[in-house]
Amino acid sequence: MESASPESNKGKNVDGLSSLLEFPCAYPLRVMGAAGSEFQARAIEIVRRHVPDIDGSEIETRPSREGRYVSYTFRFTATSRGQLDRLYTELNECELVKAIL
Repeated sequence: MESASPESNKGKNVDGLSSLLEFPCAYPLRVMGAAGSEFQARAIEIVRRHVPDIDGSEIETRPSREGRYVSYTFRFTATSRGQLDRLYTELNECELVKAIL
């Protein structure tokens, strides 16, 4: 079996699938959880750990109709697939996060 050269792997992720994103790129990330200051603080803390230069103007807040849940949309410039992978991993590990889009 012939091994792939580095040239043939350009633009592919670890699984060998082509990435749909070219970095850096504008990236919207929506995180949902129960309404309340604890979820808000934790979500913002996690995102800021991976995107230190994000500011309040790049965060959109939307409460659910009944007000029990809230979603935050973070708009930032993603610099690499690794950055996004680490961000999604940490958000998935947070017990206060109900969904990530």
